[in-house]
Amino acid sequence: MLAVAVVGSGPSGVYTAQALLQQSLVPDVRVHVLDRLPTPYGLVRYGVAPDHEKIKSLQNSLRAVLEDERVTFVGNVGVGGADGVSPARLAELYHAVVYCVGASADRALAVPGENLPGSYSATRFVSWYSAHPDIGADPFARDALGARSAVVIGVGNVAVDVARILARGAGELRRTDVPSGALRALEESRVREVHIVGRRGPSQARFTTKELRELGALPGARVVVDPVELALDPAYAAPDGLPGALPLPAVVRRNLEVLRGWSAGSGAGAAGAVPGGAGAGGAPGPAADAGRRIRLRFFLRPVELLERGGRVAGVRFARTAPDGTGGVRDTGRHEDIEAQLVLRAVGYRGVELPGLPFDPVHGTVPHAAGRVLRGGVPSPGEYVAGWIKRGPTGVIGSNRSCAKETVASLLADAAALTRRTAAGDPLAVLREWGLRPVEWTGWLSIERAEAELGRSLGRGPVKIPDWAGLLAAARDENR
Repeated sequence: MLAVAVVGSGPSGVYTAQALLQQSLVPDVRVHVLDRLPTPYGLVRYGVAPDHEKIKSLQNSLRAVLEDERVTFVGNVGVGGADGVSPARLAELYHAVVYCVGASADRALAVPGENLPGSYSATRFVSWYSAHPDIGADPFARDALGARSAVVIGVGNVAVDVARILARGAGELRRTDVPSGALRALEESRVREVHIVGRRGPSQARFTTKELRELGALPGARVVVDPVELALDPAYAAPDGLPGALPLPAVVRRNLEVLRGWSAGSGAGAAGAVPGGAGAGGAPGPAADAGRRIRLRFFLRPVELLERGGRVAGVRFARTAPDGTGGVRDTGRHEDIEAQLVLRAVGYRGVELPGLPFDPVHGTVPHAAGRVLRGGVPSPGEYVAGWIKRGPTGVIGSNRSCAKETVASLLADAAALTRRTAAGDPLAVLREWGLRPVEWTGWLSIERAEAELGRSLGRGPVKIPDWAGLLAAARDENR
């Protein structure tokens, strides 16, 4: 028998387990899928926006793998942290360990004022409305959503997600699993202006067309783009491709088509300046309507978060322009955008797991085809898959091929790995070490508790947002 631990129950971890089950080289495989949280599914549960039901339904296919009799879900077991088990001790229990721990940190802007009250990572905002238990109380309910204007820095799908949640009516979110505290805060939100800002042009934005179009379909919200900013992008003026260059990718052409349609009804319109700030540019936008407004801005690089009264009052941007080589250059001009809430969505970064080697430049674990490298040499029985292996790139489906490559390496090593000793009952050993694993029956109990909570509120299932509530539900197997 080949006993494998997979650390992480998000898509990369579950796809790794699935690849192990589907192979035929080693007929008898047992997989334990470990997670620090008492709940499975990783970013599908705690990163996908609540109003994206189709993507969230991926949980159903992940669930089918975790319910296979050869797989055991082991929640509430941290690895590498002070309260968890070290990689060295974990290696004593299994023939192989595959680390699928993702990239949990957000990239910083590295500009003055970034740590002012009112400035947050988009990751933290997403975790809050997704009920991640590490967030705890409602930081956005207390003061952030009292903002009139919000700036989201970044032009990827995460930026579009958080802007959409800010601009979507809370009544529409009642049918989702948003936790009660977040729903109340969003109902009371004063945010009426949301700016999505990128330092480069629209042809280099990273959002998908589906996400982009969803902004224009929000009831009570209006999308505004500045045709002058769009025209700065050479690709915008030549949708069929620049002379002598490769044709634009299909997604870029579709994005530009959507933006072109919006700009036709926008006229020129830059954001209002911070009162007393310097360098605000552009004519005012269309007459304000009663709903919320989403402004898509391009060729603006953040250089400073402005302060008033001890908290964020706006963002100062340097105006950029294409440099002819695919990048941008500063033009020497600046523009200030008023904002009492700033969310940065400029990418994720892997975090070092104590006990594993780590490349701080790339935010990944050094590896060769998924085999962990220690001192440049493959470490027997240690593997990586997902973002901690390749960096935060690709979509959810990209994790499938990544997992298959790692599993191929593991299976090639299987003959040597199975000569090592593995624990007969790893869960019993974990309990002896003082850990309290939550198994699949505990997760099912959490599901029932969330369904009961939703019924009591006249809603569908509602997520339990705190550690105490989740663990209490997991232990209550009489539900």
